[in-house]
Amino acid sequence: MKPEWRRFAPIGLFISLAAALVSLGLYIVQREFSLYLQVGLALVVVGLALFAALDPDRVRKALTGRQARYGSNALVLTLAFLGILVVVNYFVYGNSKRWDLTEDKQNTLTQETLDTMAALPEPVTALAFFSPQRSSGYAQSLLDDYKFYSDGKLDYEFIDPLSNPQAIQEAQVNKDGTIVFRMGDRQEQATSVTEREFTGALVRLMSGQEHVVYFLSGHGEYSPDETGDQSYALARTTLESKNYTVQTLNLLSSNRVPEDASLIVIAGPLHSLIQAEVDLLSAYLDGGGAVMLLSEPPVLTEFSDDAEADLLGVYLSENWGITLGEDVIVDTTSTQPLFAYAAEYGDHLITQRMQRVGTAFPTARSLQMNTDSENAFATQLVLTAAQSWAETNLEAVQTGGKIAPDEGVDRFGPLVIAAVAEASGGEGRLVVFGDSDFAADVNFTYLGNGDMFVNSVDWAVGQEELINLTPRNPTQRIMLPPQPYMMNLILLGVVFVLPGTVLASGIVVWARRKRRG
Repeated sequence: MKPEWRRFAPIGLFISLAAALVSLGLYIVQREFSLYLQVGLALVVVGLALFAALDPDRVRKALTGRQARYGSNALVLTLAFLGILVVVNYFVYGNSKRWDLTEDKQNTLTQETLDTMAALPEPVTALAFFSPQRSSGYAQSLLDDYKFYSDGKLDYEFIDPLSNPQAIQEAQVNKDGTIVFRMGDRQEQATSVTEREFTGALVRLMSGQEHVVYFLSGHGEYSPDETGDQSYALARTTLESKNYTVQTLNLLSSNRVPEDASLIVIAGPLHSLIQAEVDLLSAYLDGGGAVMLLSEPPVLTEFSDDAEADLLGVYLSENWGITLGEDVIVDTTSTQPLFAYAAEYGDHLITQRMQRVGTAFPTARSLQMNTDSENAFATQLVLTAAQSWAETNLEAVQTGGKIAPDEGVDRFGPLVIAAVAEASGGEGRLVVFGDSDFAADVNFTYLGNGDMFVNSVDWAVGQEELINLTPRNPTQRIMLPPQPYMMNLILLGVVFVLPGTVLASGIVVWARRKRRG
């Protein structure tokens, strides 16, 4: 090799270094052994070969001299270090774990969402339709969480609706930012990027069949169509998020129960049903239907003082073994004695996952169970504490007079607030609560009240697999900015005090060293 050619040898090293850096960048971006990556690695080898061919003496010295011995030790240590990194990364990749350090666990899916994904019967694909003009960062982050916790049951894909109009038509999407969840031949849409919307879409996918829930009207009941604290608007919204269709029903005018009725809810009637309505509900239950009665104490209704006037109550007592008490529950464990709390739940699917969650029932009446009924099997659902009683002096309750338990007259706790029953000879199902206020908007989100109501609906219509799979609303937190003087104090500390302290310390150290030297 001519000596003048040796000065071109470093060019080979430069080529190898540049090719190695480009190859590393390509692999990080593409994560595949592409043709460009192969060319880059080939240039690394070519560059090293060129260096060795132009300056073989330097290569020989590097492999046999003192530097080679030191270099071999460094090479061994480097390889050992890389080996440890490879092993650690392998185990971390196979056993990935996330930590959410936010106070409200904003980056952690709720237990209801995790339970929903664990119950998915088939794989789900989420198609996110986002145009370049619409930000998709949060949607991708949330979908990443769903995919991570789905145990391989959920995957997602982003589609640009502008460049793929055919996909829009197939998915029937008419709004930018829509996420379509597909499972088998079914699909559900989420039009807003929230955990509640996503989980609601998954729940609707699993339900498959659409169930219609009718709220009875015409007797002063709570209405799902109204808004405000004294309505069932939240109950309606929650049911609709689980693929229920909510409508109202007036038996007085229609004189029939719709054929598509999966459940009839009677929420806090102020007036008694007439015999014709009771007969319609009786036939509906005998035919395998479901009814949920949420009844207020007589003192809060316009019912006649004669208990026989409550025709529906008489029917339930005689045919289903559940009798509505002519009383008001007084709970001494509560700060408001007429505000009864659940102290115990019965062994039932509705309350199976609610053992650690309380429920509250304002102004409730007690229920009595007839375990000897041949027509139905009744089960206690919610019971009060032993420190409660069923006050029968309704006049004293109504006028705000002094009330106290009377031996031999009032029944003592534990008292039954809610019960369910199944027909012994058919598929009819009945849910009875001695209170209706607990599911009104003002109390729906308090403790587990909303869960109790929705779980009861799920059980009544026969969708036991959806019990406790109710999407949650995230907790909204508002950050109040500091006062002006506090902002100025932060500015003083961060911009002036801390840097000034470091600068002063450096000057002191420099001065001392200069004095010594």
